[in-house]
Amino acid sequence: MPMIPAGMRTGTIFVRRYSSPADIVPPMDQSELDSRIQVYYASLFDESQRLGTRSAQGRLEFERVQELIGSRIPARSRVLDVGGATGVHAAALALLGHEVILVDPVESHVELARRHGTFTAKLGDARDLAFADDSFDVVLSFGPLYHLAGRHDRVRCLEEASRVVRADGWVFVSAIPRFASHAMMTLGRSELRDQRYPPELIALLERGDPPTSARFPGGHFHTGEELFEELSSAGLHDVQVCAIEGPNGLALESFSHVEEDVHQAALTLVRTVGHLPGIRDMTNHLMGIGRVPT
Repeated sequence: MPMIPAGMRTGTIFVRRYSSPADIVPPMDQSELDSRIQVYYASLFDESQRLGTRSAQGRLEFERVQELIGSRIPARSRVLDVGGATGVHAAALALLGHEVILVDPVESHVELARRHGTFTAKLGDARDLAFADDSFDVVLSFGPLYHLAGRHDRVRCLEEASRVVRADGWVFVSAIPRFASHAMMTLGRSELRDQRYPPELIALLERGDPPTSARFPGGHFHTGEELFEELSSAGLHDVQVCAIEGPNGLALESFSHVEEDVHQAALTLVRTVGHLPGIRDMTNHLMGIGRVPT
């Protein structure tokens, strides 16, 4: 495991020995990030396979998301799936009898989503939803937050979700935790022991800035506390933050398939500890849950 530089500790992040303000890479411009998102999902990454056959983590994520949603929303809800990609979650919810509309900024995603035939799919932007106030019972936003670099854009995305949901309705969002991301980027990199700690990794821990050298077009990686604050700032009530996959999710990324008892053990673990501050951040994805005030 790579050595954490002196002056850095988990929880409250601070770095003194290895950086100065000039060292830290500035956040990416959002317009450039939007362009990278289009290229990444159109030609570099097959999102349609991520929750299915790509790894054992995908099945864990899918089932846990459906569990967290299904245990809360009423039957025959009207659901808006914002950033719903190719419609994996939308199709599952439509099959359960919910009325679902999916919006996504990537045209190829929308085209694939339409092939399900059980819900509506259209182009759209999480920051400017083309729907009237109080149009839905539920909004899902699994993706937009970690592609938006600025806090104002992320809170605007959450405010838009809240606006189109009726009073007492639900908003579910996902975020990528910065501590787990740092672990995945550094585990096994022995060269980090003997060199000046990379400024991009410091920026990830201090501010949640994804490394610009990575292929993934990330805009911001959260802490659980930061996600809670952003949901609250958008006016949502009864806010909760929990792990989606939990600590075993990172390991399951390495396997295309695991035995059923391993999968069930991972579900049991995240159900047991996924709500605990700190531990919940060691997961592939965080989920934020809130309700629109009455």
